[in-house]
Amino acid sequence: MDPSPPYEHLRALTDHNGIFEHARLATPRREHGYCTDDVARALIVVARERQQTVELRKLAAIYLRFLESAVRADGLAHNRMSADGVWSDDPAMGDWWGRLLWALGTIAAQRGDPWTRARALRTFRIAARERSTSLRTLAFAALGAAEIVRVRADDHIARTLLREFIAAMPALPDPTWLWPERRLSYGNASIAEALIAAGSAVDDADATAQGLRMLDFLLSVETSDERFSVTGTAGRGPGEEGPSFDQQPLELAALADACATAHAVTGDPVWLPPIALAWRWFTGLNDSGTVMFDDQTGAGFDGLERDGRNENRGAESTLAALSTYQQALRHRVPAAP
Repeated sequence: MDPSPPYEHLRALTDHNGIFEHARLATPRREHGYCTDDVARALIVVARERQQTVELRKLAAIYLRFLESAVRADGLAHNRMSADGVWSDDPAMGDWWGRLLWALGTIAAQRGDPWTRARALRTFRIAARERSTSLRTLAFAALGAAEIVRVRADDHIARTLLREFIAAMPALPDPTWLWPERRLSYGNASIAEALIAAGSAVDDADATAQGLRMLDFLLSVETSDERFSVTGTAGRGPGEEGPSFDQQPLELAALADACATAHAVTGDPVWLPPIALAWRWFTGLNDSGTVMFDDQTGAGFDGLERDGRNENRGAESTLAALSTYQQALRHRVPAAP
Protein backbone atom coordinates (compact mmCIF):
# COMPACT_ATOMS: atom_id res chain seq x y z
CA MET A 1 0.00 0.00 0.00
CA ASP A 2 1.16 3.55 -0.67
CA PRO A 3 1.88 5.85 2.31
CA SER A 4 -1.55 7.43 1.83
CA PRO A 5 -4.54 6.71 -0.39
CA PRO A 6 -5.07 8.69 -3.59
CA TYR A 7 -7.49 11.58 -3.17
CA GLU A 8 -8.01 12.43 -6.83
CA HIS A 9 -11.66 11.36 -6.95
CA LEU A 10 -12.41 13.08 -3.65
CA ARG A 11 -11.11 16.31 -5.15
CA ALA A 12 -13.15 15.73 -8.31
CA LEU A 13 -16.34 15.34 -6.27
CA THR A 14 -15.69 18.57 -4.33
CA ASP A 15 -16.28 22.17 -5.35
CA HIS A 16 -16.31 25.41 -3.38
CA ASN A 17 -19.52 24.46 -1.55
CA GLY A 18 -18.95 20.86 -0.52
CA ILE A 19 -18.81 17.30 -1.84
CA PHE A 20 -21.43 16.17 -4.33
CA GLU A 21 -23.47 13.25 -3.07
CA HIS A 22 -23.81 11.21 -6.27
CA ALA A 23 -21.82 10.40 -9.38
CA ARG A 24 -22.61 8.85 -12.76
CA LEU A 25 -19.60 6.59 -13.16
CA ALA A 26 -16.80 8.97 -12.12
CA THR A 27 -18.60 12.25 -12.98
CA PRO A 28 -20.27 14.21 -10.17
CA ARG A 29 -24.06 14.54 -10.55
CA ARG A 30 -24.41 18.21 -9.72
CA GLU A 31 -28.19 18.08 -10.02
CA HIS A 32 -28.39 16.07 -6.79
CA GLY A 33 -26.42 18.61 -4.80
CA TYR A 34 -24.76 17.98 -1.46
CA CYS A 35 -25.75 16.43 1.86
CA THR A 36 -24.46 17.02 5.37
CA ASP A 37 -24.05 13.26 5.88
CA ASP A 38 -21.36 13.06 3.21
CA VAL A 39 -19.66 16.35 4.04
CA ALA A 40 -19.26 15.15 7.63
CA ARG A 41 -17.77 11.87 6.41
CA ALA A 42 -15.43 13.80 4.12
CA LEU A 43 -14.20 16.05 6.92
CA ILE A 44 -13.37 13.03 9.09
CA VAL A 45 -11.46 11.33 6.27
CA VAL A 46 -9.45 14.44 5.42
CA ALA A 47 -8.73 15.14 9.09
CA ARG A 48 -7.48 11.59 9.67
CA GLU A 49 -4.92 11.75 6.89
CA ARG A 50 -1.51 11.87 8.51
CA GLN A 51 0.25 13.33 5.48
CA GLN A 52 -1.50 16.67 5.33
CA THR A 53 -1.09 18.81 2.21
CA VAL A 54 -2.20 22.31 1.34
CA GLU A 55 -4.89 20.81 -0.87
CA LEU A 56 -6.27 18.59 1.88
CA ARG A 57 -6.37 21.54 4.27
CA LYS A 58 -8.35 23.49 1.69
CA LEU A 59 -10.84 20.63 1.43
CA ALA A 60 -11.15 20.52 5.21
CA ALA A 61 -11.89 24.25 5.27
CA ILE A 62 -14.69 23.80 2.69
CA TYR A 63 -16.23 20.91 4.62
CA LEU A 64 -16.06 22.65 8.00
CA ARG A 65 -17.67 25.79 6.60
CA PHE A 66 -20.49 23.67 5.15
CA LEU A 67 -21.15 22.00 8.51
CA GLU A 68 -21.12 25.30 10.37
CA SER A 69 -23.71 26.70 8.01
CA ALA A 70 -25.90 23.60 8.37
CA VAL A 71 -26.54 24.14 12.08
CA ARG A 72 -29.32 26.43 13.24
CA ALA A 73 -29.13 28.32 16.56
CA ASP A 74 -31.45 25.81 18.25
CA GLY A 75 -29.23 22.86 17.28
CA LEU A 76 -31.33 21.47 14.43
CA ALA A 77 -29.43 20.94 11.18
CA HIS A 78 -30.01 21.04 7.45
CA ASN A 79 -29.05 17.99 5.41
CA ARG A 80 -29.54 18.96 1.76
CA MET A 81 -28.08 21.80 -0.26
CA SER A 82 -28.65 22.40 -3.96
CA ALA A 83 -25.76 22.84 -6.38
CA ASP A 84 -26.21 26.61 -6.26
CA GLY A 85 -25.47 26.65 -2.54
CA VAL A 86 -29.03 27.03 -1.21
CA TRP A 87 -30.39 24.78 1.54
CA SER A 88 -33.29 22.80 0.10
CA ASP A 89 -34.72 21.26 3.28
CA ASP A 90 -35.95 22.35 6.69
CA PRO A 91 -33.60 21.90 9.65
CA ALA A 92 -34.40 18.68 11.51
CA MET A 93 -32.92 15.68 13.31
CA GLY A 94 -31.54 12.67 11.46
CA ASP A 95 -28.39 10.70 10.87
CA TRP A 96 -26.83 13.83 9.39
CA TRP A 97 -27.07 15.55 12.80
CA GLY A 98 -25.19 12.66 14.41
CA ARG A 99 -22.52 12.51 11.72
CA LEU A 100 -22.12 16.28 11.89
CA LEU A 101 -21.35 16.00 15.61
CA TRP A 102 -18.97 13.13 14.90
CA ALA A 103 -17.02 15.25 12.43
CA LEU A 104 -17.01 18.37 14.61
CA GLY A 105 -15.81 16.38 17.61
CA THR A 106 -13.03 14.89 15.50
CA ILE A 107 -11.81 18.36 14.49
CA ALA A 108 -12.22 19.82 18.00
CA ALA A 109 -9.99 17.06 19.40
CA GLN A 110 -7.20 17.43 16.85
CA ARG A 111 -3.85 19.03 17.23
CA GLY A 112 -3.45 21.93 14.89
CA ASP A 113 -4.93 25.36 14.33
CA PRO A 114 -6.57 26.53 17.60
CA TRP A 115 -9.07 28.73 15.73
CA THR A 116 -10.30 25.80 13.64
CA ARG A 117 -10.64 23.64 16.75
CA ALA A 118 -12.56 26.40 18.52
CA ARG A 119 -14.96 26.80 15.58
CA ALA A 120 -15.65 23.07 15.54
CA LEU A 121 -16.21 22.94 19.32
CA ARG A 122 -18.53 25.95 19.22
CA THR A 123 -20.71 24.39 16.51
CA PHE A 124 -20.64 21.03 18.29
CA ARG A 125 -22.01 22.66 21.45
CA ILE A 126 -24.79 24.37 19.52
CA ALA A 127 -25.89 21.18 17.78
CA ALA A 128 -25.59 19.17 21.01
CA ARG A 129 -28.48 21.17 22.48
CA GLU A 130 -30.75 18.78 20.60
CA ARG A 131 -31.16 15.04 21.12
CA SER A 132 -32.20 12.35 18.69
CA THR A 133 -34.44 9.45 19.67
CA SER A 134 -32.69 7.22 17.10
CA LEU A 135 -30.08 4.94 18.65
CA ARG A 136 -28.00 4.95 15.47
CA THR A 137 -28.06 8.73 15.12
CA LEU A 138 -27.13 9.13 18.78
CA ALA A 139 -24.29 6.64 18.27
CA PHE A 140 -22.80 8.80 15.51
CA ALA A 141 -23.00 11.83 17.81
CA ALA A 142 -21.45 9.87 20.68
CA LEU A 143 -18.39 9.11 18.54
CA GLY A 144 -17.80 12.85 18.22
CA ALA A 145 -18.42 13.42 21.91
CA ALA A 146 -15.92 10.69 22.82
CA GLU A 147 -13.29 12.43 20.71
CA ILE A 148 -13.82 15.64 22.68
CA VAL A 149 -13.67 13.91 26.08
CA ARG A 150 -10.45 12.24 25.02
CA VAL A 151 -8.74 15.66 25.06
CA ARG A 152 -11.14 17.60 27.34
CA ALA A 153 -12.00 15.14 30.09
CA ASP A 154 -14.19 17.61 31.97
CA ASP A 155 -16.33 18.72 28.99
CA HIS A 156 -19.81 18.60 30.52
CA ILE A 157 -21.77 18.75 27.26
CA ALA A 158 -19.86 15.90 25.64
CA ARG A 159 -19.90 13.76 28.79
CA THR A 160 -23.64 14.26 29.19
CA LEU A 161 -24.26 13.16 25.61
CA LEU A 162 -22.18 10.04 26.19
CA ARG A 163 -24.02 9.12 29.37
CA GLU A 164 -27.36 9.62 27.66
CA PHE A 165 -26.28 7.37 24.80
CA ILE A 166 -25.23 4.64 27.23
CA ALA A 167 -28.55 4.98 29.06
CA ALA A 168 -30.45 4.71 25.77
CA MET A 169 -28.78 1.41 24.84
CA PRO A 170 -31.31 -1.44 25.20
CA ALA A 171 -30.45 -4.52 27.19
CA LEU A 172 -29.45 -7.65 25.28
CA PRO A 173 -31.65 -10.38 26.78
CA ASP A 174 -31.26 -12.87 23.91
CA PRO A 175 -27.89 -14.66 24.19
CA THR A 176 -28.17 -15.78 20.55
CA TRP A 177 -28.75 -12.27 19.15
CA LEU A 178 -26.42 -9.86 20.91
CA TRP A 179 -27.69 -6.77 19.17
CA PRO A 180 -29.97 -3.94 20.34
CA GLU A 181 -32.16 -4.09 17.22
CA ARG A 182 -34.29 -6.89 15.80
CA ARG A 183 -32.47 -6.65 12.49
CA LEU A 184 -29.10 -5.43 11.34
CA SER A 185 -29.52 -2.57 8.89
CA TYR A 186 -26.84 -0.02 7.99
CA GLY A 187 -23.75 1.42 9.65
CA ASN A 188 -24.15 -1.36 12.18
CA ALA A 189 -20.66 -1.44 13.65
CA SER A 190 -20.85 2.25 14.54
CA ILE A 191 -23.34 1.44 17.29
CA ALA A 192 -20.94 -1.02 18.91
CA GLU A 193 -18.01 1.35 18.39
CA ALA A 194 -19.86 4.23 20.02
CA LEU A 195 -20.66 2.12 23.09
CA ILE A 196 -17.02 1.02 23.40
CA ALA A 197 -15.79 4.61 23.03
CA ALA A 198 -18.44 6.08 25.33
CA GLY A 199 -17.77 3.54 28.06
CA SER A 200 -14.05 4.20 27.86
CA ALA A 201 -14.52 7.98 27.91
CA VAL A 202 -16.74 8.07 31.02
CA ASP A 203 -15.16 5.08 32.80
CA ASP A 204 -18.18 2.83 32.43
CA ALA A 205 -16.60 -0.61 32.16
CA ASP A 206 -19.95 -2.36 31.74
CA ALA A 207 -20.79 -0.23 28.69
CA THR A 208 -17.41 -0.90 27.13
CA ALA A 209 -17.77 -4.64 27.76
CA GLN A 210 -21.21 -4.68 26.17
CA GLY A 211 -19.91 -2.80 23.13
CA LEU A 212 -17.10 -5.30 22.73
CA ARG A 213 -19.56 -8.22 22.96
CA MET A 214 -21.76 -6.58 20.33
CA LEU A 215 -18.82 -6.03 17.99
CA ASP A 216 -17.65 -9.61 18.43
CA PHE A 217 -21.18 -10.82 17.64
CA LEU A 218 -21.37 -8.62 14.54
CA LEU A 219 -18.04 -9.95 13.29
CA SER A 220 -19.27 -13.53 13.74
CA VAL A 221 -22.49 -12.83 11.81
CA GLU A 222 -20.80 -10.95 8.97
CA THR A 223 -17.82 -13.26 8.41
CA SER A 224 -18.14 -16.24 6.07
CA ASP A 225 -15.41 -18.45 4.60
CA GLU A 226 -12.70 -16.18 6.01
CA ARG A 227 -14.07 -13.07 4.30
CA PHE A 228 -16.57 -10.38 5.17
CA SER A 229 -20.09 -11.00 3.91
CA VAL A 230 -21.76 -7.90 5.29
CA THR A 231 -25.44 -7.15 5.63
CA GLY A 232 -26.99 -5.89 2.39
CA THR A 233 -29.58 -3.20 1.92
CA ALA A 234 -32.46 -5.54 2.84
CA GLY A 235 -31.04 -6.03 6.34
CA ARG A 236 -30.46 -9.25 8.25
CA GLY A 237 -32.24 -10.88 11.16
CA PRO A 238 -31.74 -13.94 13.36
CA GLY A 239 -31.33 -17.16 11.40
CA GLU A 240 -30.82 -15.45 8.03
CA GLU A 241 -27.72 -16.77 6.31
CA GLY A 242 -25.96 -16.59 2.97
CA PRO A 243 -24.66 -13.56 1.14
CA SER A 244 -27.04 -10.64 0.88
CA PHE A 245 -26.71 -7.85 -1.64
CA ASP A 246 -26.51 -4.86 -2.38
CA GLN A 247 -23.55 -4.73 0.07
CA GLN A 248 -22.50 -1.18 0.86
CA PRO A 249 -18.88 -0.06 1.38
CA LEU A 250 -20.08 1.91 4.40
CA GLU A 251 -20.41 -1.34 6.35
CA LEU A 252 -16.72 -2.19 5.90
CA ALA A 253 -15.61 1.29 6.92
CA ALA A 254 -17.74 1.04 10.06
CA LEU A 255 -16.27 -2.38 10.90
CA ALA A 256 -12.71 -1.14 10.42
CA ASP A 257 -13.35 1.92 12.58
CA ALA A 258 -14.99 -0.14 15.31
CA CYS A 259 -12.17 -2.66 15.43
CA ALA A 260 -9.61 0.16 15.52
CA THR A 261 -11.41 1.68 18.50
CA ALA A 262 -11.68 -1.71 20.21
CA HIS A 263 -7.94 -2.18 19.77
CA ALA A 264 -7.19 1.33 21.07
CA VAL A 265 -9.32 0.77 24.18
CA THR A 266 -8.26 -2.79 25.00
CA GLY A 267 -4.80 -3.11 23.45
CA ASP A 268 -5.84 -6.58 22.33
CA PRO A 269 -4.36 -7.51 18.91
CA VAL A 270 -7.35 -9.78 18.24
CA TRP A 271 -9.10 -6.70 16.80
CA LEU A 272 -6.48 -6.08 14.10
CA PRO A 273 -7.14 -8.93 11.63
CA PRO A 274 -10.71 -7.73 10.92
CA ILE A 275 -9.28 -4.38 9.80
CA ALA A 276 -7.21 -6.24 7.23
CA LEU A 277 -10.26 -8.25 6.22
CA ALA A 278 -12.29 -5.07 5.74
CA TRP A 279 -9.67 -3.61 3.41
CA ARG A 280 -9.40 -6.90 1.50
CA TRP A 281 -13.14 -6.68 0.81
CA PHE A 282 -12.33 -3.61 -1.30
CA THR A 283 -9.49 -5.40 -3.09
CA GLY A 284 -11.68 -8.33 -4.11
CA LEU A 285 -12.00 -10.69 -1.13
CA ASN A 286 -15.81 -10.49 -1.08
CA ASP A 287 -18.87 -12.49 -2.09
CA SER A 288 -18.54 -11.58 -5.78
CA GLY A 289 -14.76 -11.58 -6.06
CA THR A 290 -15.00 -8.00 -7.29
CA VAL A 291 -12.56 -5.12 -6.76
CA MET A 292 -14.43 -2.23 -5.12
CA PHE A 293 -11.72 0.44 -5.16
CA ASP A 294 -9.93 2.31 -7.94
CA ASP A 295 -6.37 2.50 -6.70
CA GLN A 296 -5.48 5.12 -9.31
CA THR A 297 -8.05 7.74 -8.29
CA GLY A 298 -9.18 6.66 -4.82
CA ALA A 299 -12.78 6.15 -5.95
CA GLY A 300 -15.03 3.60 -4.26
CA PHE A 301 -17.79 1.80 -6.18
CA ASP A 302 -21.33 2.23 -4.94
CA GLY A 303 -22.32 -1.34 -4.09
CA LEU A 304 -21.34 -4.98 -4.34
CA GLU A 305 -23.84 -6.97 -6.37
CA ARG A 306 -24.24 -10.69 -6.94
CA ASP A 307 -22.59 -10.49 -10.37
CA GLY A 308 -20.24 -7.57 -9.88
CA ARG A 309 -20.52 -3.97 -8.75
CA ASN A 310 -22.40 -0.74 -9.22
CA GLU A 311 -20.06 1.26 -11.43
CA ASN A 312 -21.07 4.64 -10.01
CA ARG A 313 -18.58 6.22 -7.65
CA GLY A 314 -20.45 8.48 -5.25
CA ALA A 315 -19.28 10.26 -2.12
CA GLU A 316 -20.37 7.73 0.51
CA SER A 317 -18.68 4.77 -1.17
CA THR A 318 -15.53 6.70 -1.99
CA LEU A 319 -15.20 7.98 1.56
CA ALA A 320 -15.82 4.50 2.96
CA ALA A 321 -13.03 3.08 0.82
CA LEU A 322 -10.62 5.88 1.74
CA SER A 323 -11.44 5.54 5.44
CA THR A 324 -10.83 1.79 5.40
CA TYR A 325 -7.58 2.32 3.49
CA GLN A 326 -6.48 4.79 6.19
CA GLN A 327 -7.23 2.32 8.98
CA ALA A 328 -5.33 -0.43 7.19
CA LEU A 329 -2.31 1.86 6.84
CA ARG A 330 -2.51 3.10 10.41
CA HIS A 331 -2.57 -0.41 11.81
CA ARG A 332 -0.01 -1.82 9.35
CA VAL A 333 -2.23 -4.66 8.25
CA PRO A 334 -1.41 -6.68 5.12
CA ALA A 335 -2.74 -5.19 1.89
CA ALA A 336 -3.70 -8.48 0.25
CA PRO A 337 -4.69 -12.02 1.24
